[in-house]
Amino acid sequence: MTRARRAAVLTAALLAVGLAAGAAVPPAQADPDHPRVHPALRPHLVAFYDFDHPVEGDPALERDQGRSGTEIELVNGGAAMRVPDHAYPGSGDALQTRQINPATAGNDDWKAGTWSASGVRTLRAFAGTGGTTVMGWFKREMDGPLPNSTTTNPDDRYNAIGLAGVLTGDSDGHGVRALLELIDVNGELRLVALGRRLDGGNSQTFAAAEDWRTLLPKGEWVHLAATFDFATGAMALYRDGQPVPGFYTRDDDPWRVSGPGPHVTTASDPRGIKIGGSFPQDTLERNPCDCRMDGLMFLDTTLPADDVAKQYHHMAR
Repeated sequence: MTRARRAAVLTAALLAVGLAAGAAVPPAQADPDHPRVHPALRPHLVAFYDFDHPVEGDPALERDQGRSGTEIELVNGGAAMRVPDHAYPGSGDALQTRQINPATAGNDDWKAGTWSASGVRTLRAFAGTGGTTVMGWFKREMDGPLPNSTTTNPDDRYNAIGLAGVLTGDSDGHGVRALLELIDVNGELRLVALGRRLDGGNSQTFAAAEDWRTLLPKGEWVHLAATFDFATGAMALYRDGQPVPGFYTRDDDPWRVSGPGPHVTTASDPRGIKIGGSFPQDTLERNPCDCRMDGLMFLDTTLPADDVAKQYHHMAR
């Protein structure tokens, strides 16, 4: 069943219950005081997914535990994408993403997210913001980029592995404002933070200097964070609460922050969130991740290093 059909069925059912009870059905409430969120982060936590909170009546949707209440869809795999794995003490299920048919140009990869051509209103905190942070727990189950299912060449592979990010306000489902991923940098796969301040503008990439296989050992849970300071053009990566040395892939001014400010992102609602691959609206396959993920957080500020470390230790203790 498509998301639109599921939504229609669920809405009809809820209305029926509400009419029978003689009252409107109250909306689901997010929990901004989740015990796994360090107090320093709570004011800026826009969206948080721990994959232990399916939407009642539709387990293919996951409730947001941040302040925005932005539900995401577990695309193609639905409830089966929640697997019993523990990224940190006290965690329940984790999200499983994966490529399904690498030899077929279809739309069946397991990924997650949300998308709207008019922008996702609940994600407005990322419009006109001076900073963003994307963080979470990741476990890779692959040895490199996967076969490119959009071409006929059996030896062709994607040049990247998608982790998690916030889309731009004009995104087709791939373009991002703030993204954690693994991507080819000068012929070598690297863990990166990739950001774009202006819709239709250029992106900047901060790439980790250390080998990606060391930063993300196969079969092991790792906490990663990427911060984006759109006011200054600074970006950073963190692994298990510690800064990751790296370098910028461009030495010009792709975010156009050298002139008069203030410098913030375009004042347009992001078109969504993508997790484990691009095109959360399920119109195309791109950069799938055979991975598990948990505790994904999207914040409307550039977290300082101390707060990244606080959040890691808060969850890992």
